[in-house]
Amino acid sequence: MTPLHHLRAGIIGTGFIAPVHIEALKRLGIQVTAICGSTQSAKKTAQLWGISEVYGDYDYEAMYASPNVDVVHITSPNKAHVPQCLEALAMGKHVICEKPLGMTSTETATVANAVKKGGKSGPVFAVNYMCRFFPAVLQMRAMVERGELGKIIHVQGHFFQDWLLHETDYNWRVLSSEGGKLRAVGDIGTHWIDAVSFILGAKATNVFAHIETFHKQRLRPKGEVKTFAKVDPKTMVPYKVDTEDFGSVLLKFGKAKHGHADGVHANASISQVAAGWKCSLGLGIYGTQGSVRWDLQQPNEIYVGRRDEPNQVRQRATAGFTEDVANFTDYPGGHPEGFSDAHKMHYRAVYEHIASGKKTPALFASAADGHHEVKLCEAILQSSQSRTWVKV
Repeated sequence: MTPLHHLRAGIIGTGFIAPVHIEALKRLGIQVTAICGSTQSAKKTAQLWGISEVYGDYDYEAMYASPNVDVVHITSPNKAHVPQCLEALAMGKHVICEKPLGMTSTETATVANAVKKGGKSGPVFAVNYMCRFFPAVLQMRAMVERGELGKIIHVQGHFFQDWLLHETDYNWRVLSSEGGKLRAVGDIGTHWIDAVSFILGAKATNVFAHIETFHKQRLRPKGEVKTFAKVDPKTMVPYKVDTEDFGSVLLKFGKAKHGHADGVHANASISQVAAGWKCSLGLGIYGTQGSVRWDLQQPNEIYVGRRDEPNQVRQRATAGFTEDVANFTDYPGGHPEGFSDAHKMHYRAVYEHIASGKKTPALFASAADGHHEVKLCEAILQSSQSRTWVKV
């Protein structure tokens, strides 16, 4: 297998999530050789992280032409994902694309088809649903797969944030023209759904949803700002909001790969206006022999429930929460691993898959998975409008 540090990465975008990618790659010993974005921001990011090649004016084609880039990380706004993915694949570059894969399923189908056309010898493609690589999520997946919880009855949970609680909170994701017609569900709700799908080994086939926009009008700065940036309200201007702040989604999952989670019912509450909740992806898997619960804000513990036995709190790197995740955790018990570590483990899995010639397990979300998530978002939007169950 080719050593990981022989592979070189190029990053498109310089916003909130780009440095997360860069830092994770550097922790893995992978060279980050190029950065692409607006000229000023790209230069600043390159100087900060010691990146040698800078491509301003979002000239990603020029970056793709560099012989010093093997893998492209696409962290640009949603509307740019598909053309940047297609061009990278056409030039033989491996790709890790931020979610969602694209704005519409018509668009994302072109990416999924391009990856499929490449076949076994084509570039590796991953969508950044990195929640799969929290050790707790991998542990729950192993418990479900071997039947430790019995037959899975239902799944319950939420993804709550509060960073868009105030009318003066602004980010490009609020605009449907930039991020897509679904915001809260599309941005964070799909992380919940993908994590549950990964744990169950099954895809959502039907949805019933209700979404709402609390702030019908918000205030925005006169120019663009980075995610979580603070802006003086006196300098802001009003605009009409055309994406949702929160929603409730019922899901029916199809046949599972292992038979322990066929036809599971799930319900999720999604909100970006939940005061006090910074990044709470919480989920519970409930089966005939037991249950397991987890929250991203306490990432190193899972709660195992039994009807006729004592309940348990299992801690990462201790008995019952170690062997199944041995390849996806680096530190001993009591040394917390969280958000940035999940990114690192995700990229390690992708780069090892590339370096091994696709011989390692592809646990990461594929282009087909990313395409399915966008189809799911469209079904959720349709369901909320029609007030009926919709098939994905």
